[in-house]
Amino acid sequence: MDYATFWALLDTLAKIAMGALLLGVGLWFTRNRTANTPTSPDAVAAKRKLKVYEEVSRQMGNVSHIFAKYSALVIESVRFGARWPQARRAELDNINNELVQEFRRMADAEANLLLIGEKGLEKNLRLYGAQIALFRKQVYVGRRDISNQEIADLKQDIYKLREQFYDVLSKKYDDNIRKSA
Repeated sequence: MDYATFWALLDTLAKIAMGALLLGVGLWFTRNRTANTPTSPDAVAAKRKLKVYEEVSRQMGNVSHIFAKYSALVIESVRFGARWPQARRAELDNINNELVQEFRRMADAEANLLLIGEKGLEKNLRLYGAQIALFRKQVYVGRRDISNQEIADLKQDIYKLREQFYDVLSKKYDDNIRKSA
């Protein structure tokens, strides 16, 4: 290889290396600059609200799941009456204990919603919990004077309140995503 080709190749390699170095320094500078930029208080509040909304949604998903298991077992007990197996009764007792624990978490979720100023959403959540409590008072093991239609109506009321809660929560969540972006 002659010297002219060698120097041309070396010159090209030096230019490529310099370009890569400049690109790396530029990316590093941009990354550190945006990482150290203070965010506005509104953006911080919106992100905090998003976390609360996500946690409340997760908690309500647990409540809905456990209530579904509870309602299935208690409805089964009403339909079978005295012929209902003792093992299923023990399973219902366990699910009932889980549901009580979820009510505690629901109270925590209500408190978190109040902390971020969401009184309307907290009220929807409280109504949802109250309707589940009403179901538990109306549909219980050993009750025989309640019809399948009455049970279905009580469950439908619970599902309507849950849907209303999630509609409001979803709208608030979407609004806060726009604010935090």
